[in-house]
Amino acid sequence: MTTNTSSLTPTLDEQLAIDDAAAALLFTEARSAHSFTGEPVSPEQLRAIYELSKLPPTAANTSPLRIVFVDSPEARARLVDHVSDGNRARVAQAPAVAVLAADVDFHEHIPQLFPARAEMRERFAGDDDLREHHARFNATLQIGYFLMAVRAAGLDAAPMAGFDAAAVERELFPDGRRRVLLVVPIGHAEEPRFERLPRLGYDQAVRHV
Repeated sequence: MTTNTSSLTPTLDEQLAIDDAAAALLFTEARSAHSFTGEPVSPEQLRAIYELSKLPPTAANTSPLRIVFVDSPEARARLVDHVSDGNRARVAQAPAVAVLAADVDFHEHIPQLFPARAEMRERFAGDDDLREHHARFNATLQIGYFLMAVRAAGLDAAPMAGFDAAAVERELFPDGRRRVLLVVPIGHAEEPRFERLPRLGYDQAVRHV
C-alpha cells in the first residue's frame, strides 16, 4: 500500500504554479517502476517524450543526449544479455526501452544549435577531455528532463545503471562516439507500487548563505 502524498501542504501548494494533480503526476505520486502491465507505449508517445525533454537548458545549448528506443525483438534480446540479472526481467517485459547516451562529438552540431557562437565548435574539436566531460555532464542533466517527460506522458520509468556499458556501446554505437549512461524501461507500472523511500529534510540538504 502506498502513502497518498498527492495533496501538498497548504504552504507548498501556494508557492507552486502547478496544481495538485500535476504535482502528483510528476513528483509526489510518481515512483520508479518495478514491473509493467501489458499496455503498449505508442511511437507517438515516445516522440512526445523527446519533444518535451529537448526543451530545457544545457550548457551552450549543446544538447549531447542521444536516445535509442530498442524496438525489435532481436535488439531487445541482445540488450537483455548485457544487463545485470536483477534488471533483465524489466528490460524484457517493458513495452518500450530507451538507451540514453552522451555524444562526445556533440560539437559538430554547435553551428546549428548555437549559431551566435559557432566558433565554439573548434574549441571543443581540439580537446577530447573537455568534450567527454561536457557531454557526460550535460547528457546526465538531460536524462533528468527525459525522466520527467516520461511521467508527463502518463507513463512510468525504471531507470537502471546495472549493465555492461562497453557491450551496449558495441551493439548500438559501433562508431565509438557515444557513452551509454542509462537504460530506461518505460510503460505502465503494475500495482501495488513500492512505498517511497525516505528523503532528506530541508534543513539537512539546504542552507542559505
